[in-house]
Amino acid sequence: MSPSRIALIHATPLAIEPINAAFKALWPQATTTNLLDDSLPPDLVRDGRITETMIGRFVELAHYVRKAGADGIMFTCSAFGVAIEAAKAAVDVPVLKPNEAMLDEAVAAGTRIGVLATFEPSIPSFVAELEALAQARGVRLELDLKAVPGAMAALQAGRAEEHDRLIAAAAVRMKACDAILLSQFSMASAAASISTGTDCKVLTSPASAVVRMRELVGR
Repeated sequence: MSPSRIALIHATPLAIEPINAAFKALWPQATTTNLLDDSLPPDLVRDGRITETMIGRFVELAHYVRKAGADGIMFTCSAFGVAIEAAKAAVDVPVLKPNEAMLDEAVAAGTRIGVLATFEPSIPSFVAELEALAQARGVRLELDLKAVPGAMAALQAGRAEEHDRLIAAAAVRMKACDAILLSQFSMASAAASISTGTDCKVLTSPASAVVRMRELVGR
């Protein structure tokens, strides 16, 4: 039996290394492919919302990787929830939104949730997913939301230590919470720095997503 083939669809190159590292650590038997369209974030910023055209692009991306043999599809940018839902409905294999599995873990951890983001336009979509999940489970959340200015630019410039330090500093300023969520795949490297400075549970999307995809494809 050939290894499961998981297509990873990225809107930024910064997400590629964290998710591939998570697969290597948690599901090394899987074969992963990487498809990057880095025009998606600037187009979202330009339009100010997820348009029908943007949704159509996501559906086309899902069809493309499915035709290329994907047994599962994982999107790695958290700013495009509605578009990813449309892509999920358009193909016959499991499709995961970036934060879907992590949000399940967060709501199970407690009601006080801290959310950190390095791409600020992703926050509304992320919060909408989180609150919809909480509502479905009859849970009322207390959220502390923080964007981390400069962190993504630092990572793009190759200053990974600065990126992690800025995120860890923002985490220290958060209210007491049950879990801190790093809302972009590219933020995963900061988890260790945060864990040393807080008693909160720190969750990252890549690890949660790989475990969930392995379960879905295994069914």
